[in-house]
Amino acid sequence: MYNTKLLTAQEYGIFEEIYEDFRSKAASEYNFELDPLDYDGFLEAIDKDLIKCLVLYEDEKPCAFLVYTTAISEAIELNIIHSQERTNFSERARQLLVKFLELTKPLRQNKIVCYPMLGEQKSLISVIAKLGFKFIGIEVLRYQFNSSASAEIFERARIVKLPEDYEVVSWNDRYFEDAVKVINQSFKDSSDALFDPRFLTEEGTRDIITKVVKDVYAEFMPNSTSVLLYNGEPVGFAFMNLTGGTIVNIPLVGIKEEHQGKGLSTIMLKHSMDFLLNAIKVNHLPLTEINTTTETNNLQALRLYKNLGFLEDYSYPQSYMPIEN
Repeated sequence: MYNTKLLTAQEYGIFEEIYEDFRSKAASEYNFELDPLDYDGFLEAIDKDLIKCLVLYEDEKPCAFLVYTTAISEAIELNIIHSQERTNFSERARQLLVKFLELTKPLRQNKIVCYPMLGEQKSLISVIAKLGFKFIGIEVLRYQFNSSASAEIFERARIVKLPEDYEVVSWNDRYFEDAVKVINQSFKDSSDALFDPRFLTEEGTRDIITKVVKDVYAEFMPNSTSVLLYNGEPVGFAFMNLTGGTIVNIPLVGIKEEHQGKGLSTIMLKHSMDFLLNAIKVNHLPLTEINTTTETNNLQALRLYKNLGFLEDYSYPQSYMPIEN
């Protein structure tokens, strides 16, 4: 009844309909913030081996697909599972996942699989749990620049006075190696390292930060990236980048352990937000929001962002499959 295989040029013509069905539902059903690649761009990414697409056929007609990549990070990133009809979504997803695990078995000796289960994909939790995936709850928070509620909270935010010997400045490339050490220390024992093992080592963290500041993930924003100095030495970082020209994202916030618990992360983020708000006012930048994610049970991080006017939007399961032993 079902047949599963990687999409090749021979099937490009018959696959377009189901891909366009996914594109039409990307925002409403899968919480995509930016438009997915158009069909020509999608095919170009396949041809360049940047992504791979597994297609499930029913009676020789495409009915569902799974997209993944191994080209961006040290993980195998499962991007989307989509079925044109919802009736058999779970079974179709299971068929795709079984084939995906078969194809990636050699890679999974050294790479984890990570899969953000956005939108309708939450319904697949029981399916992928049986296949060996584990889960972490992720909360998405946003500061909307046009929200009076967020602006009011930000104006009333509880901000401690910057202690003596501390200073907050904007990013400079000379802080790169310090950032590697601070972010590695902050993340190596966190849940982030479960689905991105690069955080476990300084070498891996160096790769992450290189891709942040070299615009691989999104457009780096050095002026609004804040650096906390203690006696002139960097001890904390709050990175900012830009997607789609309008959406600011906070990919990394870290501070050395001995400087935690003093409200300094809030000061760093406020420094970044003040810069962005001023850029909107003075330079008329068309920014719409700042967004970030944190674990659903990380109450300290949730308080930090809510104190600055971020509002919880939605949550999703971040699933991952550990490296096979």
